[in-house]
Amino acid sequence: MSEAASTRTPVALLPSLAPLLLTWLPRQRWFAGKGRPVTGFSLVSATELLPLEATGPALLHLLVRVQQPGLPAPSSQDCYQLLLGVRETLPPHLAPALIGHVTEGPLAGRTVYEGLYDPRLAELILERLRTPGALGPLRFDRFGKGPVIGGALAARPLETEQSNSSLVYGDAYILKFFRRVHPGTNPDLELPLALARAGCGRVPAPVAWYEATSPEPYTLGVLQPFLRGSQDGWLLALDSLARGRSFCEEARALGRVTAEVHTALADALPTVMLRRPQTEHLAAAMTARLDTAAQAVPALLPYVPRLRAAFDTVAALGARGRAWRAQRVHGDLHLGQTLRGGAHHGADHWSVIDFEGEPARPLVERRRPQPPVRDVAGMLRSFDYAARTHRPWNPAWAERCRTAYCEGYAEAAGADPRTEPELLRAYETDKAVYEVVYEARHRPDWLPVPMAAIDRLAALS
Repeated sequence: MSEAASTRTPVALLPSLAPLLLTWLPRQRWFAGKGRPVTGFSLVSATELLPLEATGPALLHLLVRVQQPGLPAPSSQDCYQLLLGVRETLPPHLAPALIGHVTEGPLAGRTVYEGLYDPRLAELILERLRTPGALGPLRFDRFGKGPVIGGALAARPLETEQSNSSLVYGDAYILKFFRRVHPGTNPDLELPLALARAGCGRVPAPVAWYEATSPEPYTLGVLQPFLRGSQDGWLLALDSLARGRSFCEEARALGRVTAEVHTALADALPTVMLRRPQTEHLAAAMTARLDTAAQAVPALLPYVPRLRAAFDTVAALGARGRAWRAQRVHGDLHLGQTLRGGAHHGADHWSVIDFEGEPARPLVERRRPQPPVRDVAGMLRSFDYAARTHRPWNPAWAERCRTAYCEGYAEAAGADPRTEPELLRAYETDKAVYEVVYEARHRPDWLPVPMAAIDRLAALS
């Protein structure tokens, strides 16, 4: 076990916690290695955010690598960020946060629990973010000379199903706490910072953030304004379906907003051209994901030849000299990544959030320039998802939304994404394949939703 600790606890810390983590970690929504045994841990860093004293709670920040043989590298040793509260006894209101009781090592006789659920410890994190600076391997920073972060803000965890954890402070801020972390800058910090510096008002600007600086750089958390009173785009779409009303106006507005964000990103960050070598690599990667997915979800097997044709078409166009412009994009755009209105915006203002990309994909891939139609394909799939949740299924609703969204995009961008049908189809197919694997692993009851798209896309061959 390697250990690079910035805490006064001895090297026995992680071995004493390992029996508890073996049980607790696989049950967490954000743990990516479900279904495979955990064979060990190694400690990347440990920091006492609130020191271990004889009395009173303590707060330990850990970066821990989880060993899971059988997974392809680097996933076989994913790194996770943990915030562990430590108390002699756990108050009743914190019982749901319990991780376990330590029986040996430096924490022997104490109770360890999920620190984010303790308001006192959660407020300590905000206090650290108020004052930029270093604490052991951690560094806290702020954006420009923005307003002072307010005090006396009660913290509460956001109870939503997601691959990370979030804390809301009062009605002022939301802190996204990245769980599975990768070396390098997370796009959910990098892209909103670039957009804020470019003056794009469609994305909440980061207020503050914190990172690990050694032994490798990791983005750990980002504090942003909490858009109090805003409405989630996914829920708005479902309400529209339930009421039997059109969602075309909203879809057209979302198309315009997507184009505005793409334009701002293209102005703020480098763009490249995808020529034959890059196009062949793109198509090959999509094909490889399809083959892997079909092995994991046998229901895909009958469709593989026809789905592969969509990727082969893109590769063939590249071989004939077709090139596409690529830039930084959202990477996981769907209705749930959009918000309408809010205390500081008009009722018709749309914002785009969560620029992390698809968390299951490697960070280097998520930071790679992509054609803008990748985001378009993600939103088109989202309209299908919404329509499929309604009983009876309403495919006409989805098709009208898809048309309105592309029209809105064309109004703002000056180019309709439907004029690149081969590339759009390839990205929509790749997204549907990703959805099939996700649903099969996490929500089997939802598997018919992406499988309906697979059936439709395969029929286009």
